[in-house]
Amino acid sequence: MTVLNIFHTIDDLFTNGILLPFKALRFSGNWWLSNAINFGFVVVLLVYLWYWMKESKKFQKEGTEDLPK
Repeated sequence: MTVLNIFHTIDDLFTNGILLPFKALRFSGNWWLSNAINFGFVVVLLVYLWYWMKESKKFQKEGTEDLPK
C-alpha cells in the first residue's frame, strides 16, 4: 500500500463517513439546526468554565492556590 493510498483512504473515511452528518446539516436550510452543534459546544464550555471558577475560588479560600513546590 503506497502512501498515496493511505491518504486517499483517510480522505474517504472523513468525507464519506465521519463528516457526512455535518454536510447534511449544512444543506438543511434551517439555521437553528445547523448551529445546534455550536450551541452544544458553548454549553459544554460554560459548564467547564463554571467548574474551573468554583474550584479556583475553593483553593483561594483555603489559601493553597500559590504554594511553592
